Amino acid sequence: MHGGFARFAGPMLRRATYRRGMRLAVHETGAGARTAILIHGIMSDSRAWHRVTGELESQGFRVLAVDLAGHGRSPRANSYSPAAWADDVVETVAPMLVGPPDVVLGHSLGGLVASLVADRLAPRAAIYVDPAFAFPRGPLGLAYKLFFAIAPKPRRGALVRMNPKWSAVDVDIELATLSDWDKRTILGFADTRPLVPPTRLVAPSLVLLAEKSLLITDRVAADLRRRGMTVATVPGTGHTVFRDDHAGFMHAVGEWLRSVLQPGEAATA
Repeated sequence: MHGGFARFAGPMLRRATYRRGMRLAVHETGAGARTAILIHGIMSDSRAWHRVTGELESQGFRVLAVDLAGHGRSPRANSYSPAAWADDVVETVAPMLVGPPDVVLGHSLGGLVASLVADRLAPRAAIYVDPAFAFPRGPLGLAYKLFFAIAPKPRRGALVRMNPKWSAVDVDIELATLSDWDKRTILGFADTRPLVPPTRLVAPSLVLLAEKSLLITDRVAADLRRRGMTVATVPGTGHTVFRDDHAGFMHAVGEWLRSVLQPGEAATA
């Protein structure tokens, strides 16, 4: 399906020294032989992955779910950008690894950051969930920026109306993560030029989209396929795919991992 792993040959693990010196909070669970790195989206943190983390643990993964700078228990930064977030993740998790991770998985902003992290850590598989690989141009793009810049943090009632498929637990978690979020992280998107797909694939890559993706149009999806990525959609879901249809999300992830990981390494979702 992917022409073999030689196509994705890259460095086993790139170690480097970064200037920010940012040590992120990492929610580490599980003691399996395989490692998964999870990277959340903007306004969120590692708590958003609570059900995904539990299932990956049961499938034999050690899970490292980070809080990006400006989110959750991680420190605030003086400035934010996709490249800086990726630097922080690599600097934090590299000492926790004994080799390439088995999976790097990211959602939205975390999908973009995950692609930069994957280029350095060379995982065995990469999964990007409704990733920020593009940004609307013109009036729509401006409207998106203005919304994020001036919109107040939503209250419970608004969250429930906007996300009718979320569980009560997920609503509670979202409210908690919003209270810990540094709104200045929005400035990391002031320049949208870095919001692009990876220039090279270092591993088999799955792009898992919402039915109505916020950022990935049909044209962008076609381009991702031409780049060698597998692109799939979870029907009936919005941007936070793994909350809107957790079972469907985990099924898609498990089926794909079985198709790309070497024998004996596949997940059993």
